[in-house]
Amino acid sequence: MPKLSPIRQIVHFCFLALLIGVGVNAAQASQGIAQYGKPKYTDGFSHFDYVNPNAPRGGTLVLPNPDRRTSFDKFNPFTLRGVNAPGVAQLMFESLAVGSADEVSSAYGLIAEDISVASDKMSVTFRIRPEATFSDGSPILASDVKYSFDTLMSPLANPQFRTVYADVKQAVVVSERVIRYDFKNRNPELPVMVGTLPVFSRNWGKKADGSITPFDKLSFELPIASGPYIIESYKAGKTMIFKRNPNYWADRGGNTLNVRVGFFNFDRIVYKLYSDDTVRLEAFKAGEFDALVEYRAKNWAKSYVGPRFNDGTLIRKSFLNHNGAGMQGFAMNLRRPLFQDPRVRQALGYALDFEWLNRQLFFDQYSRINSFFTNSDLSANFDGPRKPTEAELKLLKPLKEKYPQWVPDAVFGPMPPAPSTAEPSSLRQNLRKARELLMHAGWQYRDGALRNEKGEPFRFEMVEDGPFFLRVLSSYVRNLEKLGIQVDIRTSDFALHQKRMDEYDFDMTTIRFPDSQSPGNELWDRFGSQAAKEKGSDNVIGIQSPVVDALVQAITTAETREQLQAATRSLDRVLWNSYLVIPQWYNPTHRVAYRKEMQYPDPPLYYSAEMWILMNWWKGGAQ
Repeated sequence: MPKLSPIRQIVHFCFLALLIGVGVNAAQASQGIAQYGKPKYTDGFSHFDYVNPNAPRGGTLVLPNPDRRTSFDKFNPFTLRGVNAPGVAQLMFESLAVGSADEVSSAYGLIAEDISVASDKMSVTFRIRPEATFSDGSPILASDVKYSFDTLMSPLANPQFRTVYADVKQAVVVSERVIRYDFKNRNPELPVMVGTLPVFSRNWGKKADGSITPFDKLSFELPIASGPYIIESYKAGKTMIFKRNPNYWADRGGNTLNVRVGFFNFDRIVYKLYSDDTVRLEAFKAGEFDALVEYRAKNWAKSYVGPRFNDGTLIRKSFLNHNGAGMQGFAMNLRRPLFQDPRVRQALGYALDFEWLNRQLFFDQYSRINSFFTNSDLSANFDGPRKPTEAELKLLKPLKEKYPQWVPDAVFGPMPPAPSTAEPSSLRQNLRKARELLMHAGWQYRDGALRNEKGEPFRFEMVEDGPFFLRVLSSYVRNLEKLGIQVDIRTSDFALHQKRMDEYDFDMTTIRFPDSQSPGNELWDRFGSQAAKEKGSDNVIGIQSPVVDALVQAITTAETREQLQAATRSLDRVLWNSYLVIPQWYNPTHRVAYRKEMQYPDPPLYYSAEMWILMNWWKGGAQ
């Protein structure tokens, strides 16, 4: 399964449990706020329910590459250029607020001791804890929070931040420890969104002569942030080593902040970078690191065997999660003329034989993706194929009248499933349907290839960031060749592939859009028209649709869960029936292998396996 790029991990990390709106009485500041109703945890709570408050501290956690990167050339995770070091964003940078992993819509003060939302929802104010400090011992002040926001919104940072936070008007320093964010529009999720932004010192990159290295030129200058770890040492392309900050402000003198109880239990965290998945797995069997998350079905079924698994030294286990699965699939670049006809895009979907892949390559471990919000009540087919509800029609009908060419007629019927070869269907029947669609789009087979009226062959390039998907690609390409379509497969290293994605230099590639339990402004970066024009955005597909923009707007302004469901389901119908992605598959479990010394609490409802290990596991001791 493909994984997020480092910069997209940063943005996703900010939203993992926090992409929510806020409904809180402005007259009463509180540590916790919730989207609808009240947060689960009241002021003064001791710790989150899903952590072990008695987890022993100490020892070293050794982990492999958290994704496809095999090296790094900077410590700054917030710029577009280069590849950032693993762990820096998660271990060194904190925000004003954090979410809980057993709720879909809550946030609790971390750097901020209380949060107050204005009655008109057009601003939010955070009061900073007096004990909060950066790693250099300097206090975290409102001016630092404003500096961080202004920097991330500037051209020096990745443009994804400007897209996602476009509705934030400004950050205002009210007093030394009070910061207020003003909003351009009434958007219920903005108060928590700004609370999740990383905070760093204005002195990051300060030289001996007093000058400051420009933010987009920061490379190996040590970050000055407030997180529990600092960098001990590193070797680019080999290792990244963190040690606990002995003066960490939220865990000082035996007094641990409630939102940090049971978190970050290791004294040292080491990342070892391996050249490929095979080398990494053999290193794990040899005892070189403590845990890894497996995304390849064949590996999980066949390779996690041997004496160390037999004697219990190594353990493999699948952990259930309730995360929305989002969308994973082969994405077509709409900037290419070849993919602008929806009939062509639909036809290409018929050539993917998921049932054969699941049976022959995946050991029946996967289910088919059937929505852009798969495995979530936000999906248009969450309770089975059905027509739009009245609430959905209220959104879709006016858009159909205003933009008829942008709203497929199919959105008003039951959500169609992804093409299947299960009986009574077959690959042969699906390819016939594909051939008919291609013919109506002006493509016919002649002279040994599928050609248009100009005689040009139907040919495109499939790009991937490594060879791990070649077996899947080969099967898909064989079926396309039966239609007369020529496909060139290109694999490259992670850095080159990421550069091509940032510049949209591809025809087709595998994408992974992770779902949120409460999606919101990140959808502007993923599907918004403006984002399609900005390099480095998440809108790699190149969607530029006024209908999609309108439905994303409806999502970001939804004030009840019911309004959110109607808007996401309407967006789901439009995206799905526009055939922008050839849907692949998902697994509702996290596959984790680990050394027997590793211990963990019961998993929360919503979590990523890598972050759960990093934040809440420990070695030995209390259960």
